[in-house]
Amino acid sequence: MAEVLVYVDHVDGAVRKPTLELLTLARRIGEPVAVFLGAGGDAAAGLLGEHGATRVLTADAPEFADYLVVPKVEALQAAYEAVSPVAVLVPSSAEGKEIAARLAVRIKSGIITDAVDLEAGAEGPVATQAVFAASYTTKSRVSTGTPVITVKPNSAPVEAAPAAGAVEALTVSFSDAAKGTKVVARTPRESTGRPELTEAAIVVSGGRGVNGAENFSIIEKLADSLGAAVGASRAAVDAGWYPHSNQVGQTGKSVSPQLYIASGISGAIQHRAGMQTSKTIVAINKDAEAPIFELVDYGVVGDLFEVVPQLTTEVEARKG
Repeated sequence: MAEVLVYVDHVDGAVRKPTLELLTLARRIGEPVAVFLGAGGDAAAGLLGEHGATRVLTADAPEFADYLVVPKVEALQAAYEAVSPVAVLVPSSAEGKEIAARLAVRIKSGIITDAVDLEAGAEGPVATQAVFAASYTTKSRVSTGTPVITVKPNSAPVEAAPAAGAVEALTVSFSDAAKGTKVVARTPRESTGRPELTEAAIVVSGGRGVNGAENFSIIEKLADSLGAAVGASRAAVDAGWYPHSNQVGQTGKSVSPQLYIASGISGAIQHRAGMQTSKTIVAINKDAEAPIFELVDYGVVGDLFEVVPQLTTEVEARKG
């Protein structure tokens, strides 16, 4: 059976959920071969094998941490040349998309970004995308070379499918170009204890209707009761009420959670482009004519300052 390369996204050796989702999708079109770059590959192989990786190619070198993405691109290219896969799958993070684009150029192949589904086709893998601000759904395939496909988080379930997960060393030699941009300092991001926005199964977002930074505590309390991430509309971010890193939308982050709760968000196309592929959408807005109600599964016409605290109290009561 043909093999599919899966780029492993991890933090200090801890494999992130989008990689396990990629393994689910990879099994639809071939046998997954995971590529783990950096320290911790041997320890992670067990988890990767449990989720379908028949092989785990590992490489550890200081270049992966000391320089920007080019060393990782060259390592992934080495894996591609060693395996000759039918496709290369990469998580749709900012770094993942840059790695995928650079790899596609190097191997002279087409690329598909931000896929939300993947299936086998007679002429190669077929990817589903949400395009034009998520107004349309398209099915595409790469017609030149080996498909390089980035997949949005939460696009597939994490499914156990035990496989060998045999660890194999990947030989990589770095070019001078790989060392052209050096990382000179790092500042750890302060942890909120909440899930990463783009990977969260539940997202609770606030918009212009929150009416002030001090009122975002209402949104945060609901999010914490649900174990959710906190998002914000562009209007809320531009007003300085919440950090840009939490912005959901065309100029922010794109999310696709199982549940998206929009509070005080009108539903401008800019915001819809970043959350319209969510599985279930709930909106709370006192304006019954707000555009957000055109795409929701459930809508509550009411004052968020009354509805959201009541919802938080009910969630806490049911948890208790």
